[in-house]
Amino acid sequence: MKTFKTALLLAVLTVMLVAIGGMLGGPGGAKMAFIMALVMNFISYWFCDKIVLAMYRAKPIVPGEFPELESTVRELALRAGIPMPRLYVTPHRSPNAFATGRNPAHAVVCVTQGILELLNPDELKGVLAHELGHVKNRDILVSTIAATIAGTITMMADWARWAMIFGGNRDRDRRSGGGEAIAMIALMILAPLAAMLVQLAISRSREYGADETGAHLAHSTTGLASALVKLEEAAKIRPLGANPSTAHLFIVNPLRADFIATLFNTHPPIKERIKRLQEIKVL
Repeated sequence: MKTFKTALLLAVLTVMLVAIGGMLGGPGGAKMAFIMALVMNFISYWFCDKIVLAMYRAKPIVPGEFPELESTVRELALRAGIPMPRLYVTPHRSPNAFATGRNPAHAVVCVTQGILELLNPDELKGVLAHELGHVKNRDILVSTIAATIAGTITMMADWARWAMIFGGNRDRDRRSGGGEAIAMIALMILAPLAAMLVQLAISRSREYGADETGAHLAHSTTGLASALVKLEEAAKIRPLGANPSTAHLFIVNPLRADFIATLFNTHPPIKERIKRLQEIKVL
């Protein structure tokens, strides 16, 4: 059921992208948008890890550089029955972490410098178990493809805005009695919002699933629960300033917690995540 729901939501994103292409360029625009969706999905599948890692200036961890981190991930990967993922670190002082890659065999777990400085070993183990939960549950590809399509929708909405600023097709708009101008304005406002809402539907349920899987891998709920509290408080003081289209990849919301970001948060409330963790019985 979860797989069907995710496939349906990704299909909705693709249909939205094609519809926007049609509004911008007619049937030819719709075809181009569909081709763009296929190309973006292809690029996401094969190069999603490289794109995201480059975006956040992540560097591979040299063997022996963080021995405790490496041994913890190796232990958790063994319990999860998945290959040891590649490990990366970013120079950001804002504490956070994410996983990416097209499948467990090509997975990457990336942590920020800030999270290594903030958390104690049990808390870091809980965070790493959560990220490996995403890998084990095969969330990472879906999340990255959703981010790519949603980002493309937002980009096309920006194109519509610039088309309006520079006049667009004035003759066609006059023939439609101003209807196309109204449609373009609605597109600029509603398309990014709709894409964000679909991302919300994909992301929130998968965060709960990764929390539960991670708790079982770590044989504890307390480490992750304590880490979530620390990470939320630290993110308010020092947000990462991530690209909004990739915000849902992180373990806690990396964006500045203003009203809009809170209203459309891609992550479930921390209090609710902790409550659910406390209800999990681990061996």
